[in-house]
Amino acid sequence: MEESVERVKNSLFLKQNMPIYSHSRLSTYEQCPLKYKFSYIDKIETEIKQTIEAFLGSTVHDVLEWLYKNVKMTKIPSLKECLDYYEEQWKKNYTKDIVINSKFSKQHYSDLGKSFITKYYQGYAPFEENTIAMEKRIEIDLDGTGKYKLQGYIDRLVYDDEENAYEIHDYKTNKALKEQMELEEDRQLALYSLAVKAMYPDAHKVCLVWHFLAFDKEFCIYKTDEQLERLKKETIK
Repeated sequence: MEESVERVKNSLFLKQNMPIYSHSRLSTYEQCPLKYKFSYIDKIETEIKQTIEAFLGSTVHDVLEWLYKNVKMTKIPSLKECLDYYEEQWKKNYTKDIVINSKFSKQHYSDLGKSFITKYYQGYAPFEENTIAMEKRIEIDLDGTGKYKLQGYIDRLVYDDEENAYEIHDYKTNKALKEQMELEEDRQLALYSLAVKAMYPDAHKVCLVWHFLAFDKEFCIYKTDEQLERLKKETIK
C-alpha cells in the first residue's frame, strides 16, 4: 500500500514538473541549442532590449485586441477612436531603451502603425466575422500522455457559421511578405489548429489566416489530418 501511494506521488510530481514548450522555445533550440540551454534550462537572465519593430508590432496587436473586445460588447469604435487608443498606448509604453537599428525615426514607425490600423479598419469594418476569442491561451498535448505539451496564444479565433469552420487569425507587421510555400511550412498556426480541434468537437475545418498589415494582404490555408499527424511526429522528434 505504501509503495502504491509513493508511486502515485512520484507520478504526480513528474506531471507537475514536465516542461511546457512553445513554438518560440522550439525555434530558439533550432537556431542555437546553447542559447536554449542558457535561457530555459540554466535560466541565465540576459538583458535583451526591445526593438522598435517589436514595440510597433505589440502596440498594433494591443489596438486590434481592444477593437474586437469592444465589438464583442456590441460597441464598434470609430477609426478615430482606434487611432486615439493607438497614440495613447504608444506614448504610455514607449521608453528610451527601445532600440532603433535603422535610418528611420521613432515618428516614422509610429506613422506606420497608424497606416496599418487604418487599412485594416477600412478593409474589415463593421467586423462581423463572429470573433469568439482574442489572445486565447491554448495547450497542445502532442501524444495524449502529457509528456509532450506546448502552449501558445491565438491572436484571434473566429467561428464562421456559414462555412462551419474555425479560423485562427494571426497579425504580422513584418516588412517582408511571406510566400505561399513559407506559409504552407509554418509550424506555429498548424500546431494551434491541433488545440482548436481538441477544444471544439465540431472543428472539422480550421483555416489558418495570416494578416500582413504592411501589405494589406490576407492568406488562408487549411491543413489535412494527415499533415497534422506528420506535424505531431516531427515536433515530438
